[in-house]
Amino acid sequence: MNLFPETICINGAVHRVETLLEKSSPVCPAGIESDLIEFLAQWYGPQNFITVHTSGSTGAPKPIALDKQFVARSAGRTIQFFGLEPGQRVLLCLPLRYIAGKLMVIRALLGQLDLCPVDPASDFSFLAQCRDTPFRFAAMVPNQVSKLLDDPARFEGLDSLLIGGSALSSRLETRLQNVPTSCFASYGMTETATHIALRRINGPEASDGFHCLQGICVGLSETGCLTIDMQGLDRLVTNDLAQLDDAKTFRILGRADHVIICGGIKYFPETIEKKLEKAIEQPFFIGSLPDETLGRRMVLVIEALPDNVLEKRVAQSLARCLDRYERPRKIVFKKPFERTETGKIIRTF
Repeated sequence: MNLFPETICINGAVHRVETLLEKSSPVCPAGIESDLIEFLAQWYGPQNFITVHTSGSTGAPKPIALDKQFVARSAGRTIQFFGLEPGQRVLLCLPLRYIAGKLMVIRALLGQLDLCPVDPASDFSFLAQCRDTPFRFAAMVPNQVSKLLDDPARFEGLDSLLIGGSALSSRLETRLQNVPTSCFASYGMTETATHIALRRINGPEASDGFHCLQGICVGLSETGCLTIDMQGLDRLVTNDLAQLDDAKTFRILGRADHVIICGGIKYFPETIEKKLEKAIEQPFFIGSLPDETLGRRMVLVIEALPDNVLEKRVAQSLARCLDRYERPRKIVFKKPFERTETGKIIRTF
């Protein structure tokens, strides 16, 4: 695999990479942003690695060096899985500060795809006009997918959609069942150069389990956390508690550092949150506070101003949706929530 092709296709025009990187160029060509040029300079630079940053969902974002061969293999797996072919249009709508945006560029380079960059904050209304020439592939975070759902006609301009960056809510997943686009949830992280497994969200192949891409296997650590085995990476022990069907298929139960031990029993906040997603309209999460008797007691944190009517309605939902011992003992209101740039809620209150 040639990691450094001489050309890249952007918005239907083929450019010599060498020309794009010439320092004498006063401005970027139309439709090509400076951060794309900066990343190409890093990819074609003398180092055998690129520097990327974690999302910051479990602490301050930190830099990580990823070998270029390792990154290229990740891009190749996606190209193969989605059957992407030279000349097909792919939409770049993720920031290039993080690995997901960078991988879209690498896929376009290695797959000779037509890369079409747009502002990540776009409302994607232009997709409704692309039904005759749809984009073959795009990757988005859930907040962006919500914008697509404002006008379902936008999905007619997109063949396949990869969704990642943060957890996909049950409400959003339900709304995606009737769209024509093939939608996939992803599991991965910066350290693995984006996704190592995918889950079909809609259509006849929809599943509640993630399936590993070619050449990747998973297992469980002694503490029940997912382990990942893949070429170019020492066995990675994640912080995600998982349930395995086999070495290729798994479900995520929640993060180990989110587990709440209440009265000697372990509770998975993400599992409880799934049960509540259709009953509570506002963003929320399950947290905990110290308790002299129980050790920790669960609390429900809602992104809203204090509201007695809302609190009463939510309390009724807790009683209806949750088993007795799963129910949070307190409702806390906080507005606004802190979030990472990819939309993940930072669970502090």
